Amino acid sequence: MFKKILIANRGEIALRVIRTAREMGVKTVVVYSTADEKSLPVLLADESVCVGPPASNASYLNIPNILSAALMTGAEAIHPGYGFMAENPDFAEMCREHGIVFIGPTPESMRALGSKAGGRDIATQSKVPVVPGTGVLEDVDAALLAAKQIGYPVLLKASAGGGGRGQKVVRTQEELRSAFGQAQEEARLYFGDPAIIMEKFLEEFRHVEVQVMGDGQGHVIHIGERDCSIQRRNQKLIEEAPSTLPESLRQEILDAGVRLARHVNYAGAGTLEFIVDRDGNYYFMEMNTRIQVEHCVSEMISGLDFVKLQLQIAAGEGLHLRQEDVRLRGHSIECRINAEDPDKDFRPAAGKIDDVHFAGGPGVRVDSHAYAGYVIPPHYDSLIGKLIVHHDSREEAIARMKRALEETVIHGPKTTIPLYVKIMENPFYKRGAVMTNFLKTRLEV
Repeated sequence: MFKKILIANRGEIALRVIRTAREMGVKTVVVYSTADEKSLPVLLADESVCVGPPASNASYLNIPNILSAALMTGAEAIHPGYGFMAENPDFAEMCREHGIVFIGPTPESMRALGSKAGGRDIATQSKVPVVPGTGVLEDVDAALLAAKQIGYPVLLKASAGGGGRGQKVVRTQEELRSAFGQAQEEARLYFGDPAIIMEKFLEEFRHVEVQVMGDGQGHVIHIGERDCSIQRRNQKLIEEAPSTLPESLRQEILDAGVRLARHVNYAGAGTLEFIVDRDGNYYFMEMNTRIQVEHCVSEMISGLDFVKLQLQIAAGEGLHLRQEDVRLRGHSIECRINAEDPDKDFRPAAGKIDDVHFAGGPGVRVDSHAYAGYVIPPHYDSLIGKLIVHHDSREEAIARMKRALEETVIHGPKTTIPLYVKIMENPFYKRGAVMTNFLKTRLEV
């Protein structure tokens, strides 16, 4: 096992990795921007290194500074978390060239699966259905031609991205002319790659994803699936595991996810995202070649520590779990508590947290880097933390989440907590009638 790792990320995921590493006896180094100087991960890591000013491209995307920090501190490996450098094959390759282990898949797997365009090709080879769409579009003229062939509405997506960034729903030719450049710029800003693909936009569907772990030698297992259909602006708000899909369809999607990951000898944690239409047809969207924000619900129903598994696989200790060893129990729900105002189109509400009290009690978990007096910087994601619950049944998990939300108090910025209380009380949500347009069609937000 590693003696020291560097965490090339911030916020709750940096803290999440620190906690597991500490339990494993592994020292941690955290890099940070000047905006995060007083963040909890910086305060709790064994070492911390400032890598630049607040702008992401000057700090958390600054490859020379991050590698220099790893070499300077003697870190043997780098955990990229999610976002930033987590799905950058060039960064993973540079780590390898400098004798540093990248805690994640190989650069080759990342290039094959990490882009949405590449993922579509691999899915086709693996006999996994995909949404009608394109590879990388060269320019707006190519986009216009593709949209004419596919049929409006269409969805523009950052090939290198995730988390809903760089996505634009386009319904007309006129919209496409302006939206294409906007999507490219957003993709360049968040992922350093302006490549855009196009897919047919389905108006109503469920977003279901399969969690996999692989050892890089062809051994791949799944750790169940998650339903991530409650979203705003293509970004997830609530996730739960397992989904409420019929068992036969659920198993078919799980098998497809494992088959696709095994096709590239996948190593580490990965998530295969699918959409499921009202008729029960499912299509592969993309693979996120990293740990997900919502990995917690899968940990809760499986009892496994995904970061621990990541470290063991990266350290060459292999994946000793067989599929039959994975036992999924009960139901788990996660609410992403964001510093946003749902009443004002989810406008970000960065600023000082005057006071905070998180819920507790049986089956409640909180992953957060926030504390009283912490100032949420305006430069990054608005996530304050994640509230996760677990119970024997979905009905009981919903009741527990409602109780935990009402027990959580955050003074200062507006948050999404009141919205989640409404959702937990919503009859459509209670019976599992969730689609990605839930907020518009079932809640009127």
